[in-house]
Order: sequence, then C-alpha cells, then structure tokens
Amino acid sequence: PSNEKPKFKPTAPRIPEGDKVDFDDIQKKRQNKDLLELQALIDAHFELRKKEEEELIALKERIEKRRAERAEQQRTMAEKEKERQARREEERLRKEEADAKKKADEDAKKKSALSSMGSQYSSYLQKADSKRGKKQTEREKKKKILAERRKPLNIDHLNEDKLREKAKEFQEWLKTLESEKFEHMERLKRQKYEVITLRNRIDELQKQ
Repeated sequence: PSNEKPKFKPTAPRIPEGDKVDFDDIQKKRQNKDLLELQALIDAHFELRKKEEEELIALKERIEKRRAERAEQQRTMAEKEKERQARREEERLRKEEADAKKKADEDAKKKSALSSMGSQYSSYLQKADSKRGKKQTEREKKKKILAERRKPLNIDHLNEDKLREKAKEFQEWLKTLESEKFEHMERLKRQKYEVITLRNRIDELQKQ
C-alpha cells in the first residue's frame, strides 16, 4: 500500500575521505585508560589499607599504653596497701608491746606490794612469836609481882579507924588497877583490829 512508512535503515558513519582511522591506537588508549583507572583503584585501596593499619597500630599503642598505666596504677595501689598493712602491723605490735609493758609494770607493782605485805606479815609473825615469848616472860613476871604484892594483911592489931583507912587504901588501889586494865583492853582491841585489817588486805592482793 502507498500509505506505509518507509523502514529506517541504519547506515555507518561516513568517514571523511582522505583520513584513516587507527583502531589499534584507540584500543591502546582505552587499555591505558583502564590501566590508569585500575592503578588508581589499587593505589586508593592500598592507601586505605595503610590508613587502617596506621589506625590499628595507634589503637594497639593506646591499648598498650592504657594497659601499662593500669598496671602502674595497680602496682602503686599494691605498694600503698602494703605500706598500710605494714603500718597497721607496726601499730599492732607497738600496742601489744605497750600493753605487755603495762601489764609487766602492774605485775611488778603487785609483786612488790605482795612482797612488801609478805615481809610485813613475816615481820608481824616474828613480832607475834616474840610477843608470845615475851608474854610467857610477862606471865612469870606477873606471878612474881603478884607474889610480892600478896602480903599478909596483918590487920588483927588494927583498930576500927586504921581498918577503915586500910579499906580506903585498898579501894583507891583497886580503882587504879581497873583504870590500867581498861587502858590495856582498849590497846588490845586496837591491835586486833589492825591485825585483821592487815590480813584482809593481804588476802585481797593475793586474789588479784
């Protein structure tokens, strides 16, 4: 039919006459371009790898530095703790030494007090023994004195007035003897009280 459109037929570009196309040169330039692009990619890759390696090395250095700092901190803390323990141990030993010295001083004072009280008690026993001996001697003296004082009344020849004077004389003498007896009894009470007090103090010190 007459109304159909004509089909398009591609045609090769027209090459100017007189100019020859060097396909080898075009291919060579394309290959050089590809090589340059590949080399650029390789250089970029290695540059990135180098940068990553440098960052990795820097990271490792920071980790090692931090590890060294941590180790130094731990060493310093360990030394300080060791010093604190040494000070505590020294303080404990000083306190134990002071307590032991205080106890030794107290024991020495107690022993000295006991020794003093013991010597006093021993002296008291010696005095008591001496007193017992003296008491025996005093008893003999008393018998002798009583024998001398016990004289016969010999009042048969006395009249009534002389007998009254004699009775009055005996009464005064009896009062004097009673007064002396009272004084001796009071002195004996005081001595017994002192002895009992001394014994109680000795017992308390021995218990301590």
